[in-house]
Amino acid sequence: MTKENAERVARHLAMAARLIDEDTALAHEHALAASRHAGRIPVARETVAITAYAIGDFALALRELRTYRRLTGRDDQIALMVDSERGMGRPERALEEGRGVNRAALPTDVRVNLAIAMSGAWLDLGDAQRALQELEIPEADPERAFEWSPALFSARAAVLGELGRESEAERWQEFADVAAEALDEAAGVDESETVFIEELDEPVTEEESAESEEQAAPVEPDVPREGDEA
Repeated sequence: MTKENAERVARHLAMAARLIDEDTALAHEHALAASRHAGRIPVARETVAITAYAIGDFALALRELRTYRRLTGRDDQIALMVDSERGMGRPERALEEGRGVNRAALPTDVRVNLAIAMSGAWLDLGDAQRALQELEIPEADPERAFEWSPALFSARAAVLGELGRESEAERWQEFADVAAEALDEAAGVDESETVFIEELDEPVTEEESAESEEQAAPVEPDVPREGDEA
């Protein structure tokens, strides 16, 4: 790739990243432009996939994600692949896709996002109990907040709601909200510093929630910076 072409591609990718939350259609156009000039560059194909997913073109997203995986040999976008299959109305294929990777070899954030996507596929099939089992992972710890915690806690709340366990669902949504607030507060904090979340309590069971006079004891968990190990 020539220097001039590399700069052109970089500008398109930068604009796609900048616009993805504001104008997804325009972000997708920039991603396509980058890919036209750098079809063998993995990040260009990955960006096309992400923006295609954002505009609801799940078939294109899946195709580009497969190309990205073939070019890199990486499974770091497996959750998006699973969700793209779901978006195409193929939850069974989504589950097959997710089962095809070694979860133990995935980075923590990828493994968590995959659990959320797999849980959603089970919900698509009407099996809320299996959906909950997908979310029974060590990272579902309300005492600590990571970048992926709000989404994980919210997913658990949604599944519990489907199961009719409303008090637990509300509790986990509270965990999600508090985790999101804590992460906002922790943005830019030095590694040596810790943000404490006084509002975050231990999860309660249905039996405990039925005892109206009994309250869970509050905890003050550490909130590590983004990128810290779980």
